[in-house]
Amino acid sequence: MDNLEEDLTCSVCYSLFSDPRVLPCSHTFCKTCLDNLLQVSTNYSIWRPLRLPLKCPHCRSVVELPPAGVDALPTNVSLRAIVEKYQMDSEPRPPSCPEHHRQPLNMYCIQDRQLICGLCLTVGQHHGHPIDDLQAAFIREKRTPSQLLKRLSEERWAQVCELGEQLEQEKACCEGVVRQDRQEVNQFFQTLEVVLARKRQACLDALDKAGAEVSRAYDPLIHQVKELQEEQLDLVSLGSSVEDEDSPLVFLEKVHLFRERVEEFIKTPLPSVMTLSVTPRAAEYLQQHWPVVTIGSLEEAPVPKVRCCARCGGVGSEAGGGRSSRGVQDVWGELQPTTSVVLLGLLLLLVVLWVNPVGGASLGFSLMSRLSHLVHSLSSELITCVWDTVGRAYTAAGVAVDRWSSQLSAVGVRVFEHLAALFKTLTSR
Repeated sequence: MDNLEEDLTCSVCYSLFSDPRVLPCSHTFCKTCLDNLLQVSTNYSIWRPLRLPLKCPHCRSVVELPPAGVDALPTNVSLRAIVEKYQMDSEPRPPSCPEHHRQPLNMYCIQDRQLICGLCLTVGQHHGHPIDDLQAAFIREKRTPSQLLKRLSEERWAQVCELGEQLEQEKACCEGVVRQDRQEVNQFFQTLEVVLARKRQACLDALDKAGAEVSRAYDPLIHQVKELQEEQLDLVSLGSSVEDEDSPLVFLEKVHLFRERVEEFIKTPLPSVMTLSVTPRAAEYLQQHWPVVTIGSLEEAPVPKVRCCARCGGVGSEAGGGRSSRGVQDVWGELQPTTSVVLLGLLLLLVVLWVNPVGGASLGFSLMSRLSHLVHSLSSELITCVWDTVGRAYTAAGVAVDRWSSQLSAVGVRVFEHLAALFKTLTSR
């Protein structure tokens, strides 16, 4: 459409052609434009009479017009028809009805105050409504905007402005509350993170302490075993060199030295295998104590006191007996302070049985009953260490029985056997 409008535009006035006339050179211009050009050119022309010269604005050629002037030029009928059709097509068309396709909205429904088409009035939802033509409705509603503007008073404007300011203030206040709550939440959880990190570090420190106890318990034994391994390897190497010796004098001297070292090595007692029991276990402790911890009591949340309790199961043996090579004093030095009461009661029972075998039996059973109640009253964490230590005490007591069997009476021996059976039952739990 833009290119068509350019072709329908006069090159002199730059408007759509109005009464287009064709010059002898075949170029077309508006009649009014040609009249103006002819008037200018005749004022300065010395052309022969009865002829009017005119220079074409497009090709610059001079043409002669008859005495009638521009009115004698032929009209470009085809171009004028095209211009008129173009002008008609360019006029805005009335909007179409959204319910009835291609039906113009050319009526006004007074009841519903909206534009309708003919089908809306006859068969549509506006059937039977009072209507008016567009021009009458336009004249009647022309005063409506001014009447509506009068209703928009300054008081109403002030109320709206005040309401807007109040809303802005409320919004700012609520945003401030949200920012403050955000800071409170961050601070709250940062505090929780600090407390949890401290509790976590405390648990890890307890485990590190237990790991250090494990190292102190096992490192000397491992070092001793490595020394025994190195000694045996040296003896094997020495034995091989003695076998290869050909000189009788040197051979006998080396055999004597080799025999002494082997006998000394065989007599060296092997260290006992110590089985450490790490209590309490972290997973069990946390599952048992931490589910009941609340956020408010997080500072008082318990931290496990990890302990390593030893159970002695000897692979090392003496030459003839097969029992642990450590004496009662060595075992007593390794006992936990909590279980020393149990051992003290056992030793007192042995002394009573040795001094008074007959009367000490009833006293022994009473003491054993009290010790049993004492053991059952201990906490679950201490019981493990107590039983471990009792097992070691049982081994040491076995050594003591072998040494003191000649001095114990028959009653004392039977009571001690009952004690041993009781300890075996307890340790097997």
